[in-house]
Amino acid sequence: MNIEQLNADYGIANKVQFVEGKGGFPVIEIKNEYAKAVISVYAGQVLSFQPVAQAEDMMFLSSQAYYQEGKAMKGGTPICWPWFGPDPEAKGRSSHGFVRNRLWQIREVVTTQDGAIQVIMGLVDTEETRTIWDYAFDLAIAITVGSSLTVELITRNTGDRPFSITQALHTYFKIGDINQVKVLGLEDNAYLDKVDGGKQKTQTGAVTFSAECDRIYLDVPPELTIEDEALKRKIKVTATNSNTAIVWNPGATISAKMADLGDRDYQHFVCVETANAANEIIEVAAGSEYKMTAHYAME
Repeated sequence: MNIEQLNADYGIANKVQFVEGKGGFPVIEIKNEYAKAVISVYAGQVLSFQPVAQAEDMMFLSSQAYYQEGKAMKGGTPICWPWFGPDPEAKGRSSHGFVRNRLWQIREVVTTQDGAIQVIMGLVDTEETRTIWDYAFDLAIAITVGSSLTVELITRNTGDRPFSITQALHTYFKIGDINQVKVLGLEDNAYLDKVDGGKQKTQTGAVTFSAECDRIYLDVPPELTIEDEALKRKIKVTATNSNTAIVWNPGATISAKMADLGDRDYQHFVCVETANAANEIIEVAAGSEYKMTAHYAME
């Protein structure tokens, strides 16, 4: 991708510019009256979002993240698609699908009526993707940067037969101290505890963290809140067309084993993921589409 050509085609003076990021990947730098943001064209991933009134970024991005072809970037909003978690057919394919480690195409960059910036990127099936997942598709992501951040993931079935997907926005939120964080809105919800062999359990009170946490919550309400005592802020996550949510923090032991994560990084992020996962399998009929949306706001 030619940076000069991207700026000529899609740049907006004093608001949107394309620059070469780490690993040579093109990134989009956005600055408007509401916020500043960085979006990677590789992986279709928001790497940074910071409203003007906030002292800290909403997103966590590992200082040791990989920036190379075929690798996922640890931080921001990685996209799990067309499956969440391990290969559902046990064919040895990568966990979380194949769209978070390839270059997306820019489709549109516009200023909305209220002055926000919207970036639309997409992927379509190719001969190579069909060797991994043999379906015709058009996947789009619409990212709107205003006083809040909205991410829409739009799956279109462009083939002549239905397909099924699971998916997630595997979003990493920056926090001050994992020991002082609560996730609200999941009280009394059933969840699958992946740390304990996938056993189904029931949440008691707010979600707090004292060790590794890897849970898929079922039949969740549309709004969840991350209460961050250390940074004195709340992040509201509002989902549309999503009835499952994943809450993940690797804890000290696993964090130390991850080459693309610092030993103490687990203390400074929590993943609260808007998803269709576990028993929420989405069938997309031939010629139809399915849109899942996550809206992130800080207060």
